[in-house]
Amino acid sequence: MTAATPAPNTARDIVLTRIRDALGPDPVVPEVPRGYVTGSDLDPDAVIERFAERVDDYRATVHRTGHAGLATTLAALITASGAGRIGVPVGLDDTWLTELPDDLEVIRDQPTHDTAALDTAALDTAALDTLELVVTASTVGIAETGTIVLDASPDQGRRALTLVPDHHICIITTDQIVHTVPQALPRLDPTRPLTMISGPSATSDIELDRVEGVHGPRILHVVIVTD
Repeated sequence: MTAATPAPNTARDIVLTRIRDALGPDPVVPEVPRGYVTGSDLDPDAVIERFAERVDDYRATVHRTGHAGLATTLAALITASGAGRIGVPVGLDDTWLTELPDDLEVIRDQPTHDTAALDTAALDTAALDTLELVVTASTVGIAETGTIVLDASPDQGRRALTLVPDHHICIITTDQIVHTVPQALPRLDPTRPLTMISGPSATSDIELDRVEGVHGPRILHVVIVTD
């Protein structure tokens, strides 16, 4: 003789009991199709063009340059911004910063989860708030959604570094741009802290008044390195 199921005595118990009764003793779990399209019907140049268009649609500003002109492009963007104190992740390529103005203060931020052998420390929130601009690399760009993904690698920095400053300049190379989300996922490490960026931070209230810069940078510049 089996013990009788105790009568439910709370609203939660009643709801769960009804769910169990509705499911029955052996609910059937349907098979979920996984036939994701992992290829692309666009040639590489068209993928890059679509990425640039979608990023622009999100009110980010897109720039293009070759590797040889990247340092000049960055220096021009930073000078035009009027920033006097910028932040960069500790692993950012030094050759990208060779043409910056001499009076510009460049602060390197050390991710707390990477090697502690480096002398640079992670900036606290107050120090991050003094940065007027941040420059990072990226992991992958998705053309169909206009999304850039950062994975907190040494050249991209921790999430706080790219969310607190008001202005973000993000560098992406053409070989990092794919057409669709299923193409992007194999390039990502799900154990890392992933940040997906689709344009500057923006939100709207109940009256649909758009406000930028609430949850992240108000200004986003994306530099596509084309060779």
